[in-house]
Amino acid sequence: MPDYPQTHRIKSKPSRSGIFHRALVNEFAGNGLLVFAVLLGIIVVSQLIRLLSEAVSGFIAVEGVLALLGFSAMNYLPVLISVSLFLSILLTLSRCYRDSEMVVWFSSGVGLTRWIRPVLWYALPVVALIALLSLMLTPWALQKADEFKSKLESRDDVTAASPGVFRESKQSGRVFFIDNVHANSNQVGNIFVQSEQNGKLGTMVAQQGLQETMPNGDRFLVLLNGTRYEGKPGQRDYNIVEFERYAIRIDAVPIKQAEPHLRTMSTLELLKNRTAWNISELHWRVGLPISAIILSLLAIPLSFVNPRAGRSLNLILAIVLYMLYSNMVSVSNAWVGQGKLSPGIGLWGIHTAMLALTTLMFYRRMTLFSFRRVFAKERPPLHLASEVEGAVTSSPPEEKIEVRE
Repeated sequence: MPDYPQTHRIKSKPSRSGIFHRALVNEFAGNGLLVFAVLLGIIVVSQLIRLLSEAVSGFIAVEGVLALLGFSAMNYLPVLISVSLFLSILLTLSRCYRDSEMVVWFSSGVGLTRWIRPVLWYALPVVALIALLSLMLTPWALQKADEFKSKLESRDDVTAASPGVFRESKQSGRVFFIDNVHANSNQVGNIFVQSEQNGKLGTMVAQQGLQETMPNGDRFLVLLNGTRYEGKPGQRDYNIVEFERYAIRIDAVPIKQAEPHLRTMSTLELLKNRTAWNISELHWRVGLPISAIILSLLAIPLSFVNPRAGRSLNLILAIVLYMLYSNMVSVSNAWVGQGKLSPGIGLWGIHTAMLALTTLMFYRRMTLFSFRRVFAKERPPLHLASEVEGAVTSSPPEEKIEVRE
């Protein structure tokens, strides 16, 4: 018989992430993106409504709404991503319980602790992003937002005036209205200016105007071929004057410096100047990624769904725990800033307690712990107790032994 080539037996290596691992991570990511998109949409719409109302009231410029909206959305990103991480893990594992996939995995030898690895594989990059946002990007965004607001408030009356909108002067009793602005030039069209001089109310209207800057830096709004109405109609001192050129001085507005705030200070500045409130703000920034990783682990035992009970019971409990956890972290940070709590306990106290609660919930789900079973072990059932009592009261019959020779 011909000799066939023999090959050595090669032992296959298990892949780093199998079907179980990849399926969970993909579903985690899909649910996380969906939850994050919904939460971000709610925040953006609510902030947009607030900014538009302030723009209509004249507190901020209309052209600054989009920039302020972006800075405001970046401020909420760490909390939104943390909530999305928690809910994505909770919804995915709850779906596995409802569809009886957990029974299949448990029957295959995959215990509850085996779910920690794919959860951490999905959660750790997200937690790193939360840490980057809370420690670096969010303070930078808040600082830029304050600087942008200061620049908008420091503009002069003509620059701040929007075409088609009446705007009141910030320093003098004038009201401006500009119909249109010519692009790439300093000319404006259809100007309306109302001011009060020497106790008389004057109104000026011109079809054309321009802005001029003098050598000393003074700026003027020059009205061309217009009319000035001064006084009250029907009285003798009412005057109508037509002019070819009328210059109105534009008062310079001092540049406002943005006031420093804890939220706008960088993390390095907080570390260098360790006051009580600076430490409190630093604890808040560090606590966001720590709470995110603890919440992702807490979602594993919290996702248990009893088919006989309601499907939303564990979701309600998860929301209550998250709100309690977040509020306790905020309260502990406030106590650190007020000096009522030491910095070490304020940073690690609530997180350690939540981690201990997560460990207890893992133990309960893995050992099927129940107080009813503990009481059942201490007290025997009723029918067994009656049988034992009857056996004790009734004495056994005496045996007679006869000895024969």
